[in-house]
Amino acid sequence: MIHIKKSVSLVLAFLLAFTVSGCNFNSEQSNTNTQTPGTAEQPSQQPAAKKVLRIYETDEVPTLDTAHAHDSASFAVLNNSMEGLYRRDPNSQPYLAMAEKHDVSPDSLVHTFTIRSNAKWSNGDPVTAHDFEYAWKRVYEEAGHYSFMFETAAILHAPQIQKGEKKPEELGVKALDERTLEVKLEYPNPLLNQLLSFPTFFPQKKEFVESQKDKFGLEYNTTLYNGPFMLTDWKHEQGWTFEKNPHYWETDKIKVDQIDVYVVKDVATALTLYESGQLDRVSLNSSFVDQYRDKEGFTTIKDPSIRFLRFNHTHPALANANIRRAINMAWDKEGLTNVILNDGATPLYGVVPGGFFFSPEGKDYRELNGEINKGTVEQAQELWKKGLQEVGVSEVKVALNLADTDQQKKVGEFLKNQLEKNLPGFTMELKSVPTSQRLELEKAITYDISISSWGPDYSDPMTYLDMWVTGGSANRMKYSNPKYDEMVKQAKTETDLSKRFQIMLELEKMLLVEDVAIAPLYQEGLAILQRPTVKDYVVLPTAPKYNYQWVDIVSP
Repeated sequence: MIHIKKSVSLVLAFLLAFTVSGCNFNSEQSNTNTQTPGTAEQPSQQPAAKKVLRIYETDEVPTLDTAHAHDSASFAVLNNSMEGLYRRDPNSQPYLAMAEKHDVSPDSLVHTFTIRSNAKWSNGDPVTAHDFEYAWKRVYEEAGHYSFMFETAAILHAPQIQKGEKKPEELGVKALDERTLEVKLEYPNPLLNQLLSFPTFFPQKKEFVESQKDKFGLEYNTTLYNGPFMLTDWKHEQGWTFEKNPHYWETDKIKVDQIDVYVVKDVATALTLYESGQLDRVSLNSSFVDQYRDKEGFTTIKDPSIRFLRFNHTHPALANANIRRAINMAWDKEGLTNVILNDGATPLYGVVPGGFFFSPEGKDYRELNGEINKGTVEQAQELWKKGLQEVGVSEVKVALNLADTDQQKKVGEFLKNQLEKNLPGFTMELKSVPTSQRLELEKAITYDISISSWGPDYSDPMTYLDMWVTGGSANRMKYSNPKYDEMVKQAKTETDLSKRFQIMLELEKMLLVEDVAIAPLYQEGLAILQRPTVKDYVVLPTAPKYNYQWVDIVSP
């Protein structure tokens, strides 16, 4: 509890800020569904107290403009305040949302969507097919970070627009009338429905966007909503408030009335707020897991996000596959996850994590491909000796870039100690840098080794595999294999799902067994402390992860 006590003064200031801001913890809001006390003679006159969920984010929301959003905080808000043609259920399966009907041509290249007659914006205006056409093309006009999603979805002309060979207005989407949207594809895509639930594919109302000019998406009242909730307050760097959207087509199924979200930077402060009854859910780091493991409401959740070592393939020594393979094998992955992290993370022996991605026959991808490059320290040392001889050196000095968080610093120290102990002649310097700086260094490929992370954008192994194509925006290490590039294209156009899955299994083996392009570290876990009164808080395996559509607050 030492860390918590040190945070008391900070917490008091934090609470005071919300009290005066309007996005506050106050006695009129309750996190239970207990009725307001009243007389026995007039129980029907006493309304039920508001059901209010209190949660937090560690970062401010940069924008609610779907053309520019590219971070988890923005996606979390957009996923709960807006909606696309499809939405994902608690099992992460897509179902029709803004569209009530989806027709497909015999060749699977033309998809026609009928927009719901009761689909409305939060101002009461109807959501139309024109809103989708406008929003999708605007992503390219605004040079949006996630414009690549249209190519992933195989939308007609997306690759050519991405390269500047065609104009945004030539994208394969067209409103045939107010309620009919036609979408044309480059090739049949079995992932289309799932991808259409992603925020980049959400609609925007042209008249409203243009009326707000450069303020669109930057304030709660300069944004229009068509999802289960709408923002009714947003104090930058402090927090925001969701309220049930009365115009949402399924508003009667939304169980909570309000969600207060606060920006809390550190776990110690969040725990103080939780223990004082001001938060309903906290994500723990390794410093607090053992302390709360036996508490009511503690649980760990397996996460499909991964951490891995990204190698600069132009580095004189790291360009050698045996040196990379030795680095991958020469440390204790179980020790890292079980002792250093201690939050539900698990060792990773592949690029695709386990427990989330299954073949058409129902087999787990990770189980089918097994544990790749798992070996002993002795095997690593043999590979290391061979690699040094091939390169013609007796020692290797590298710098490791990592995020400037307590957890990642611990991971870096662990790796440094293990590798320097087990690989004679190996020296590693640790460089902790802000995430934004690390990403810039990776993009410029001005690093030796970098601890990188990846969370899936959609529920399919390809979200981990097509990162490594030559020149890809996520490659960031000068890795190139023409055969790999060709197999990615083959997998994306293969309509036989079993054959497609087999190609994806082979892609991982090529990446990690033949080329040893990266070194997997671990599959992330989430250690959660949540009040028993909170039910059906859904964490989806792919971005956006959080959907408050089903959450409920019940009596203790």
